[in-house]
Amino acid sequence: MGSVRRAVAVEVESPPPELSAVEEAYRRIVEEAAVYVAERGRLEREKYSELYRRFRELYPHLPAQLIQQAMNQGVEAGRSFLEARRDGRVHKPRPEVRRVSMRFAKDSWSYRKTAASAAPVRLALSLPGGRREVWIKPHRRFWLYWWRVLRKEAELASTLMLKRKRDRWYAIFTFDVQPRGEPPAEVVTFDVNENTVAVARVSLLATVDAVARWNRQYLDPAIYSIRTDFGRLAKRYEAVRGRKLEELKRKYPYAGRDDEEKVQNVTDTREFRKFAKRLRERRRKEGRVRHIAREMTKSPAVIITEELGKNPQEGMIGVEEKKVKKRELRHRVKQTPFKKLLKTIEDKARETDSVVVYVSPYRNSRVAPSTSRP
Repeated sequence: MGSVRRAVAVEVESPPPELSAVEEAYRRIVEEAAVYVAERGRLEREKYSELYRRFRELYPHLPAQLIQQAMNQGVEAGRSFLEARRDGRVHKPRPEVRRVSMRFAKDSWSYRKTAASAAPVRLALSLPGGRREVWIKPHRRFWLYWWRVLRKEAELASTLMLKRKRDRWYAIFTFDVQPRGEPPAEVVTFDVNENTVAVARVSLLATVDAVARWNRQYLDPAIYSIRTDFGRLAKRYEAVRGRKLEELKRKYPYAGRDDEEKVQNVTDTREFRKFAKRLRERRRKEGRVRHIAREMTKSPAVIITEELGKNPQEGMIGVEEKKVKKRELRHRVKQTPFKKLLKTIEDKARETDSVVVYVSPYRNSRVAPSTSRP
């Protein structure tokens, strides 16, 4: 199995003002290259050179490597937009680039160490006017992967990314992590429910020994559950958003021309979008998903779970349609990140050389999405 790529974001302390000036020019280059690729389907080599010379004239203060990285990033964005439009996931006429992660190639950044540290604490970036040194704030996850680099279990990629989020700058390091290469030591099965994840672990060594001696007393799996409270989390945030919507409906009763009596969709207002962003619902869900993934993959194992299909939420709602028709329950089921959890576990399992096996739920699960088929 090949290496696994992991990205770690580290906050930049006292970023130089040149970063904000470079970001806007970088974003414009990415957007223009993405629009060109979206309209024509490709970027020819001759046109690439022509665009590069044009951008050099428009933004003479930008280093050459930043212009090249922005153009390459624009080409990737344009191709992703074409693919999403072919799949029916977007319906816009052209791609829109709102935020970008600036890429610094191998020779455009470097790091320095202090006498008492074994990891970089200062970065030197190629910005307008020359090299600028910035300090970073390493955290636990960064130390974890840097320790793997020191032990030759991972490699630091040559490209560094810088991204601004909520007026804070972050340096994103990329590590190529080598799997442990250990054989599976146990079998782990799990089942995702609305508020819990049921887990069963069986040691392979104990199982082989028990089969050899034909003694079933050793086949005693460790069965437990992990509380996720995805359903309770969705119910809580739905109530919070509902109270805010009722407040805004009184504040914005109507919209449009005077001859219209169309009630305004208050979820599109700037005030509600800012309020919903501060709730951090998505971040809390992702934190719980990552916690479960670490629990499932803490040692090399054969991980077994059921195949949920492309849209498990709709399938589960369809199975329960004749029994439960409550809107709250349907909302909680739709807000449970079943597919996100499976993808995170599958991605995390590659670090420990674990194997993820999907089994058919047909005739095995009473409320599985696939049980409705003949």
